[in-house]
Amino acid sequence: MVFPLERCSTVIGTVVLLAVGVAGCASVSSSDWFPSIPGFSNVVTTSADRSALASAQPTPPSMDENCPSADIRQGASTLAIATKTQQATGSDLRYQLSITQLARQCALEGPEIRMRIGVQGRVIVGPAGAPNQVDVPLRYAVVREGVDPKTIVSKFRRIPVALPPGATNVSFTDIEENLRFPMPAPAELESYVVYIGFDDAGDRNRPPPAKKSAPKKK
Repeated sequence: MVFPLERCSTVIGTVVLLAVGVAGCASVSSSDWFPSIPGFSNVVTTSADRSALASAQPTPPSMDENCPSADIRQGASTLAIATKTQQATGSDLRYQLSITQLARQCALEGPEIRMRIGVQGRVIVGPAGAPNQVDVPLRYAVVREGVDPKTIVSKFRRIPVALPPGATNVSFTDIEENLRFPMPAPAELESYVVYIGFDDAGDRNRPPPAKKSAPKKK
């Protein structure tokens, strides 16, 4: 028979009531105000203040086992740049970008997950010839997959890659060190995916910063 909490916290005066109190309460440690009596079970105590228990956070998931997977965004694994924007042929190709490998790490920092995402790729020079330096436009996006996918956070970077004279292909590496987002519920975290891909539009659609007007002469 389990007794309510208020009866468990009542000061007990007799051995019989002590036995009832022990049977009705449950916790993990003994206390000086409630000495153990030979012939009884081990003393266990509990606090009447349940607010601390109610506010306790569940153990966060292991980042070794729950780090979101990384994948290449569909249709964004390669990017070809040609001398013509329309009706380009193979001979018009200046260079092509491709992603060859991905890597990731996760760390739990307070209420956030911080991810490090690494990308290895290659620049292949085309028949039309590439410039001495090209910009690799990369988009990193954390997406919660499901019936209604939602982008949690997105970052864009342009990586300059030098092409030495006579080179036909050059490898490149980029590491995004600080992709952060709030820790979701463990069940929801399972649907998180980091997508990486080339995004030629990138920051070109971003409106230019407003020009500051010159101060008026008095």
